[in-house]
Amino acid sequence: MDLMLNGKAALVAASSSGLGFATAEELVREGAHVMICGRDQARLANALNQLADLAVSGQTVAGQVMDLTNAEEIRSLVVACAAQLGGLDILITNAGGPPGGTFDNISLDDWDSGYRLTLRSAVALIKEALPHLRQSDAASILTVTSISVKQPVEGLLLSNALRPAVVGLTKTLSQELGPEGIRVNSILPGWTATARVGYLMQNRAERLGTDVEEEFAKVTQNIPFGRMAEPREFARVATFLVSPAASFVTGAMIQVDGGDYRGLL
Repeated sequence: MDLMLNGKAALVAASSSGLGFATAEELVREGAHVMICGRDQARLANALNQLADLAVSGQTVAGQVMDLTNAEEIRSLVVACAAQLGGLDILITNAGGPPGGTFDNISLDDWDSGYRLTLRSAVALIKEALPHLRQSDAASILTVTSISVKQPVEGLLLSNALRPAVVGLTKTLSQELGPEGIRVNSILPGWTATARVGYLMQNRAERLGTDVEEEFAKVTQNIPFGRMAEPREFARVATFLVSPAASFVTGAMIQVDGGDYRGLL
């Protein structure tokens, strides 16, 4: 299937590693011009080198060091993206997840920082990107949330509470922006083999007095496939959703969890 992404301009937030980087890779493979970002200069440079190796002649890959909790840096990122890629067709509002914890050990400051990272960053990215997306004939916004919006994850209170707000934003924007031809969807990853999940398993093991291998086993035994997803399995779904090939898909919340969620809806 031709995803019709050749020459499209995409901004993928929090994309120097993990799910964001895997998605940026797929977009480059499909011929899109891609802007990535991250907080760590060395990690970003490494990611850019890998993407540049995949790009063909005439295909632009760019990146910028920035902090998604900083509104001015988000503005600068979007301006740079539109300038270097020649516009903007696709926005993916990814962000690293907030720290794990329970109600008793999460402070009000943690709530504030979690809000800035998880919800406010998505709002700011969309606000800055919209003027550019409105000039595209195939505009698409994808918010990266979590299966926790349907099924709370033990020990991830901040994610369980804040990510549903991003889904509420997504669904509402799909209605508001639909008449302009701008599609807005959300992708809900389940357990995926990333560095962040390794951190979460370590956090669980320390809190429960177990070991990391045991915590991984607890998770995977509940997944029908008996394993976690690989980042590229997530990235392929994300790439389809933002592509013109999914032109009549908007307001959708798509799970990529290997059947871990057991609900009907």
